[in-house]
Amino acid sequence: MPTTVVLTEDALTDADVAHILSLHDEQAERYRVLVPSDTDRNVVAAIIDHLWVGELREAGQDLVGKEPTPEQAKVTAAERLERSLAALRAAGANAEGTVTEEDPLPALSAAVAAQGGPDGVQDVVVVTYPHVVADTFRSDWASRAREHLRVPVLHLYAGTSEIGD
Repeated sequence: MPTTVVLTEDALTDADVAHILSLHDEQAERYRVLVPSDTDRNVVAAIIDHLWVGELREAGQDLVGKEPTPEQAKVTAAERLERSLAALRAAGANAEGTVTEEDPLPALSAAVAAQGGPDGVQDVVVVTYPHVVADTFRSDWASRAREHLRVPVLHLYAGTSEIGD
């Protein structure tokens, strides 16, 4: 049974789940969800991202350095993972997942390899918020995954029907 690997930076919403499931025959599909415990963010890029979408308060919080501790980041990632798995399962999907380290690409590569590589993984779906700097310079997770994996990679913007580059 082919697997779709989902890499998300936040808990999947019902809209995200609907978009992901609409890509495949959900009855014949397995989903492997990865959520990174990210504590090492580029502050300048984060501020630009917040300003780009009009989030002034969030930009100010990034400016003063409100980064979570590694323990807080792992707890938050575990909560996001559980909510994502619950949403997929509630929609009838067979889903499992794990929390990854800060840079999720090694875990993503390992997940693809563990499922049999291109023969066992139908595709990878990366769900993120828009990140102006990373998306523009193709240093976002989806672009990096496309460079290293031999499976199709789709980039969805969280909570919307927009497809990233």
